[in-house]
Amino acid sequence: PSRRLTVNLSPASLPKHGSGFDLAIAVAALATQLPISADALIRTAHIGELGLDGRLRPVPGILPAVMAAARAGLETVVVPRASEDEAALVPGITVVGATSLGDVLSRHGIDARIPEADPVDASADGDAAEETLDLADVVGQDEAVAAVLVAAAGGHHLLMTGPPGAGKTMLARRLPGILPPLDDDAALSAASIRSLSGSAVTHLSRIPPFEAPHHSASAAALVGGGTRAPRPGAIVRASEGVLFLDEAAEFATTVLDALRQPLESGRITVHRAGYTASFPARFQLVLATNPCPCGNRGLRDAVCECPSQAIRRYQNRLSGPLLDRVDIELTLLRVGRVPEARGALDSTRARALVVDARNRAARRLS
Repeated sequence: PSRRLTVNLSPASLPKHGSGFDLAIAVAALATQLPISADALIRTAHIGELGLDGRLRPVPGILPAVMAAARAGLETVVVPRASEDEAALVPGITVVGATSLGDVLSRHGIDARIPEADPVDASADGDAAEETLDLADVVGQDEAVAAVLVAAAGGHHLLMTGPPGAGKTMLARRLPGILPPLDDDAALSAASIRSLSGSAVTHLSRIPPFEAPHHSASAAALVGGGTRAPRPGAIVRASEGVLFLDEAAEFATTVLDALRQPLESGRITVHRAGYTASFPARFQLVLATNPCPCGNRGLRDAVCECPSQAIRRYQNRLSGPLLDRVDIELTLLRVGRVPEARGALDSTRARALVVDARNRAARRLS
């Protein structure tokens, strides 16, 4: 437009961040001079970043934004072409993918005569290939496999204690593969969280998510937050799936204490100076720890030289209130050579047993 315009983003009390408003502001400004139907604009949401060359670029959080537009009763949403597959996961709203501002105007019936721009590709670090790990890879740990199966069937939180090389991480990483597939609502919730985290989402994954933060992670990395806009932490990204804390006794006490409230309520609320954000946090917690700082306590072929006071301090890092929320405590030992190449129970059969157990429990409690 050839005159100055005042843009009002309402409500003024809510802080606005990010470049996802660029397209909507540009279309609104052009609508003051071009014959764009006001009725069409009222029924349409425009989401995307606008480059200096007029191309549309994807932004994080497309999926939850489209879900909010559908709940608000809008009929159509215009998004960057690179985010079209992600937006199309939301039912009940028409999704239009566009490559440039000129493309958007042409869809509103305006001959903008703007050269066609090449589409911007989605980020390459979006959806990774879904990793499938088989429970049959665990050999010689029949009791541990049975305990993990019970934990999966009941949704129980699990603590595994054992020396390095006993198979704690191997068991934990195979837990999502034996959990029941996510239903539509849970899969959409998990995908929305991935979108808010900045990952491109192209399909609804039915495999429960798995998060394994490093033991040096801070409380903010686990809980989430951010100085300007809220970003999900590891607890939120594990919602509907598994949160695995390897070397749990090495985590800071403040980090472990942050788990207590979401374990009880299934939600986590992040308070910052400029905003308050509430996220889902329904996850299954798996803790793994060594029996002592050196990990050799109880082994026949190794010597533990840790003082008793150091062992006591190490084991007390997992507080009583946290352990009260753990349903199953499992002790593992290293396994020597076994003749079997694979275990007797694979993930497919284990998942069927878990689904059957949960169905029987649901019928019993109904």
